[in-house]
Amino acid sequence: MEKKAELWKTATLVCTYLDGVRGGLPCAAEQIDVMLRLITAREKAVSRFADLGCGDGILASAVLSKYPAALGTLVDFSEPMLREAQAQLRDYEPKLRFIVADLSTKEWLQAVRNQAAFDVIVSGYAIHHLTDERKRELYREIFDILEPGGLFVNMDHVSSTTDWIQSISDHLHTDSLYAFHQQRGSAKSREQIANEYVHRPDQEANILAPVELQCEWLRECGFQDVDCYFKIFERAVFGGRRPNTLDPVGGLM
Repeated sequence: MEKKAELWKTATLVCTYLDGVRGGLPCAAEQIDVMLRLITAREKAVSRFADLGCGDGILASAVLSKYPAALGTLVDFSEPMLREAQAQLRDYEPKLRFIVADLSTKEWLQAVRNQAAFDVIVSGYAIHHLTDERKRELYREIFDILEPGGLFVNMDHVSSTTDWIQSISDHLHTDSLYAFHQQRGSAKSREQIANEYVHRPDQEANILAPVELQCEWLRECGFQDVDCYFKIFERAVFGGRRPNTLDPVGGLM
């Protein structure tokens, strides 16, 4: 896992991902819209948020577009990704902290402690690189650094229930990538793009889990209002809220 993860520390792969695979995500705008609707439904301004595995900062940018006064903590273990995020978010930089930290260990918590607790924590296409055991641990860690009533939204790559459904998902993603490349004037054929997508270097770093199972893990941590809020084959938006109050015997409501 560690060797595969090192791929994301190379500028070449980062550029390939940002210019291609991420740019061609199916229903990317709809996923971000769902995330923002969830955040807005809290009916209070975001004062502190964290973006875990922030990449080029696209989710942080979306949050800041609605809450420009918010203080943001952006975490990624890829320095090329963080440099891209800094470039994209330079207008907001005085309000942002960029942290090089690896979500695959608990050490990332120490790096963000001074910024916690957070009103909102978001993550986009990062957590699926972790082992299932580590995913569960991370969800507990996220719960612990949220304010009461705080929201966690994970936009991520999840597993298909069957190979047949996975093949449909791959076709959809290829179609979306092809349309994205055509819009940018690329001469690549759909067959070329399909081959590049299937054999992309980061593929081996994926450790996918069913969204239903991950929602159960969130409930076990104590999250409420847990749901898969949006899903199109292997692309899902899911999460939950930390309860606001304690019950009379000290348990979370």
